[in-house]
Amino acid sequence: MAVSKTPRKKAPAIQKKYTKTEILNEIAKNSNVGKKEVAAVLDELDILIERHIKKRAVGEFTLPGLLKIKCVTRPARPARKGVPNPFRPGELMDIPRKPATTRIKVLPLKKLKEYAL
Repeated sequence: MAVSKTPRKKAPAIQKKYTKTEILNEIAKNSNVGKKEVAAVLDELDILIERHIKKRAVGEFTLPGLLKIKCVTRPARPARKGVPNPFRPGELMDIPRKPATTRIKVLPLKKLKEYAL
């Protein structure tokens, strides 16, 4: 079964930020799907992302072509004593320790980068 590749029409730029309701209405209108079904798909996407990045999970989720969400573990930083104060030359200060943390990093992929150009 051959799929024809028709070029997507250029859509006009949106001048104001959409609310969640406006986003649901726009997707429902353009895809001929009910608003409740679109909301259900977005809720399921939310759950799917959570299951990918929570503790003891794979730690990475990719929305193909658009973005990649990664968990980045920052190591613990030990305490340091007698460090020169950068704001008051000649004075020493103590830096407290910091525990290890997990940060979320969202990386744009090729298609998303092209939208900005």
